[in-house]
Amino acid sequence: MSCSFSCMTGQIARSGAYRDRNSTADRALDILQLFEDARLVVSGAEVADQLGVARSTAYRYLQSLVASGFVEEHKPAGYRLGPRVLELARLARKGLGLSEVARPVMKALVEEVGETVLLTRRTGVTVVCLEREEADHPVRLSYERGHVLPINAGAAALVLLAYATPEEVSTAIERDPLPRFTGATVTEAAALHERLTVIRKEGLAVTRGELDPDVLGIAAPIRGANEAVVAAVSVAALSHRVPDGLVPAVAAKVKAAAAAIGDRLRLLDS
Repeated sequence: MSCSFSCMTGQIARSGAYRDRNSTADRALDILQLFEDARLVVSGAEVADQLGVARSTAYRYLQSLVASGFVEEHKPAGYRLGPRVLELARLARKGLGLSEVARPVMKALVEEVGETVLLTRRTGVTVVCLEREEADHPVRLSYERGHVLPINAGAAALVLLAYATPEEVSTAIERDPLPRFTGATVTEAAALHERLTVIRKEGLAVTRGELDPDVLGIAAPIRGANEAVVAAVSVAALSHRVPDGLVPAVAAKVKAAAAAIGDRLRLLDS
């Protein structure tokens, strides 16, 4: 349990959210909230003092928590958090979705590069924008939260397509005709196959004006469990704001963000 959580719950109690905190459940929560980074083990005497109860009462509460696995005895004379708390923490982490995991990293990337950042996921032969974090100077993009777009144009779409199975790639790009959004959109299947090979080799997709005119896209794949590509994170900026000489530096930050999101996702599954 973190100190911030303890402080928060303490504020709730002081604000009068609970008029009567004398139930066994309330006391059990009060005991669990005693644990923090600076106090990994508590004694029965500490519990009695903190709760303002007799030691015999404190030990009774503690033994109830031991029986349910929330705390365990730690020799010579103390108690530490038990396996049931670890299991609940694991379940809480698994309950976090991709967007919740990615959003803090996306916000940090916006601050680093000063441009809009997108989170996208592939669904068959389309991609969907899950999240969009704006820079101080918003850019007009086809990608809005919840929008579904074809998979043959734009850095995010291409990086997701590059890591699809060969059968999925063929289904997606060997259609006639593929949609064209600008004069720079690649619509020839053979050229797209070559492009995807390069993207897989570099672990990155860079496009200029292929989906939206005058917009640069730089995208990297996000890998989840078993290193499978589950989504993409990308930067979208007006082309003149990121000349060719700056692309490698921005690309390195996008790759780092993708790796950070992937690390968090794999932690949830561990």
